[in-house]
This record gives sequence, structure tokens and C-alpha cells, in this order.
Amino acid sequence: MTAFRALLISELKVFARDRMAMFFTLLFPLIFILIFGFLMRDIGDVDQASLGILLASEVDAQSLMQTIEEAGSMNLTFFESQAELEDAIAARTIDFGMLWNGSALRFFYDANRVQENFAFEQVARGIATEFDFRRQAVTRVLPIEEVHVGTIQSIGWYNLVLPGILAFSVLSAGLFAVSGHLTQMKQRNILDRLIVTPMPPMALLSAIVAIRLGVVFISTLITLGVGIAVFGLRFEIDWFRYVIFVICATLGTMGMGTIIALLVRRPSSASNLANALAMVMMFFAGIYFPIEFMPAFLRAISKGLPLTHMANAMRYVTGVIEMSELEFWVITFSLLGFAIVSFPVLARYVVRPLRN
Repeated sequence: MTAFRALLISELKVFARDRMAMFFTLLFPLIFILIFGFLMRDIGDVDQASLGILLASEVDAQSLMQTIEEAGSMNLTFFESQAELEDAIAARTIDFGMLWNGSALRFFYDANRVQENFAFEQVARGIATEFDFRRQAVTRVLPIEEVHVGTIQSIGWYNLVLPGILAFSVLSAGLFAVSGHLTQMKQRNILDRLIVTPMPPMALLSAIVAIRLGVVFISTLITLGVGIAVFGLRFEIDWFRYVIFVICATLGTMGMGTIIALLVRRPSSASNLANALAMVMMFFAGIYFPIEFMPAFLRAISKGLPLTHMANAMRYVTGVIEMSELEFWVITFSLLGFAIVSFPVLARYVVRPLRN
């Protein structure tokens, strides 16, 4: 216990002096969510979208306005000519436009807003369909009932993305924590000096894991808190499951990082390999866009990635999506089980002198 305590204090001092490790563990996820939050947080959210309206005819205009009011809480701006409407769209003073000439509806979009237009087009189709029903004085054969999936009744695109970023930060920290640190110790011959002491290999790994686990947990709380405070996001967090999942996920990804430390010898190689794995998983795990947009073969690959399941579990514990209890605990304990199995087995092969 005395040896472990000494290792624990030593690892804490090493981490406190490692500015790059502190940056990528504590500050990098924070910068990540701030950049993407300010740039892309309103994608897919049309509740506060601005719609420009040009009524070239008074025929059924009142019915059209009732339909638009029922479509959502959009900001409406009225124009006198089509040229003014198109200029406003080009200048982005409005998000999209609509022209009613008494017989047909025409909608106008900014071709440069590729990522947002799909949401505006959905609203336009809804308005056109409902207006057509009103003009024909018919009702729907089948009623429409909204069912919200998740405990949050109203969510935006960034509510889905932020938990995914948290899962990605846990993955990145876990991969780099053990692989980068151990390879640096080997290169600086620090590990050789520790090995000649009566130090069990598992004690060194446990000290590294304990310090980085605490740092990662604090980092996720800070990142989550900033997302709530800065962007006004709402989450229904199950703190019991949140704590358990973050701990198990961090341990599991550190187990993956231990494998990297086993395969490479240099810190630069460990960082490059860990970075490549993290980036590949980020793009295929549905962090920034739903995996349903992918082709079938990529969806199959995505389902096999740990980050995909980590992101879904993080969204579940923050109340964004629904998930069965069985699936959540299977994901959580699979990550923990991987750590429990891998650490003792790999410790004897990783914590050893560097052979030239």
C-alpha cells in the first residue's frame, strides 16, 4: 500500500507538470464543444427559424397564415416583391422564403446552406400539405400523434451531439492516458529504474489509471456544465448511471490504450496510432450525424465500434434517447470487463524495460 501511495503521488505530480496532457484531457473537449456549439448548434432546429412571406394574392391567404402559425414558432417577415424576398435570403436576414400567388406555393432557399436546408424543406412540405387539406376542406384519414423518444420533451441537434463529444473525449483520454505515458517512461528510461524496485507491474498501471480516471471524470463534468451554461441545453441526467458509466468507459478505453502501448515503442507512434483510431471511430460512430445517413455497409461497421455504443449510452444517461436497461448495462459492464481482463494480462508485457 505504501508503494502504491508513492506511485499515486508521483503520477499526480507528473500529470500536473505535463501541460500537453492537461490541455488534451481538460481543455481540448471544452474548446471542441465551444467551437462546434457556436458554429453548428442550430442545425436542424427550425423553432426559431425566420420565414419570409410574399402574399401576391389574397385568395385563401387567411387560411395559409393559420397553417403557418400552427407549423411552429417561426419568426415571420413579410415582403412586397419577389426581388426583396430573394435578396433577404441571399443576405441571410431570413432563413428561407415562401411565395403564394393564389394558385401555388413556391419556396425559396439559400443553396449555400446545405446542412440546414433539409430542415427548412421538411417544414415547407408540412405547410404545403396542411394548406392543401384546408383548401379542400378535408381532414386526415389517419390522425397524427407526436411521440417523443427520450425523457427530454424538446431537444435540438446539439443535445444529441454534446453527449457524443463527451463519449469521444473519454475514448481519447483513455487511449492516450496509458499508451502515451508508458511509452514516454520507456523512452526516458524511467520505467527501467522503477522495474528494479519491488514494484508490481499492476501497481504502476493502477496508479496511472486512478489519476487519469479522476481527471477524465472532472473533465466530463466541466464540459457538460459549460454546454448547459453557455448554450442553454437541457438534460435529464441520471447521476447514478452517469457516474458508473464514465468510470467503466474510462477503464475500458484505458485497456485499449494498454494494447497500443504493447504494440509500439515510441511516444510519437503511440500518439499517432491512438489519434488515428479515435478519428476513425469518431467519423463512423454517429457523433455529429446519425448513422442512419450512412450506407448499409458503413452502418454495419459503425455497430461494431465501441464509440458508437459509448455515445448511445452517454445519450441515455443524459436523458436524450431511450435505451433498454439491459442494453445499457451490457455496454457498461462489457467495457469494465475488458479492463478487468486486459490490465492484469497486459501489465506484465507492457511494464518492462525497453529492448533495443
